[in-house]
Amino acid sequence: MIAFTSTIYDTMKEMGASRTQGEPGDAMSTRDSEHTMEQTYQAICQGERPWVALGNFMNEWFDYAIDRRAHLIADPLTLPEELSIDALHWAAFCAASVEWLCARYEVSCPAWVYNPSYSLPEPWFDSPGAYKPQVRARLIQQTPEPFARRNVYCGNRMFANKYDFARQYQQQATTMSTAPSTPF
Repeated sequence: MIAFTSTIYDTMKEMGASRTQGEPGDAMSTRDSEHTMEQTYQAICQGERPWVALGNFMNEWFDYAIDRRAHLIADPLTLPEELSIDALHWAAFCAASVEWLCARYEVSCPAWVYNPSYSLPEPWFDSPGAYKPQVRARLIQQTPEPFARRNVYCGNRMFANKYDFARQYQQQATTMSTAPSTPF
């Protein structure tokens, strides 16, 4: 099996892919480059499904590039010359995401996120059932401030972090397994 893995790695290396190392025991992963927020936004503008592009960014932020988070958000979003309402929606969402993630994970927030170009003139509700008044009321109540300030209402679950959850679970399991047992 080792020779097989090495052969795959060598073949992929010849094709220009890079190997990244994660935690011990992680599967080998290959990536051509990091998914910055600017690249994420450009992918959305070019037709990639927003949650696929954002999912790639989130994998970088939460796992692959934890030590390079500032790099992932350094470049401002480049708005298209012909700005559609959809492109404006996602620009506001991406800028709010960067501000929220920086506050949550104690990363210095880049100044570009405060550019008024990344705000919406009218509220945008991005959630299933957002046409219902009760859903809109819940979104208004639960949406974090960086999003609401930009008129983006999406609730508070868009960055539920499976990586943090897994780490917390693993720490809890380790703590429980090393705790002294108590007699019955």
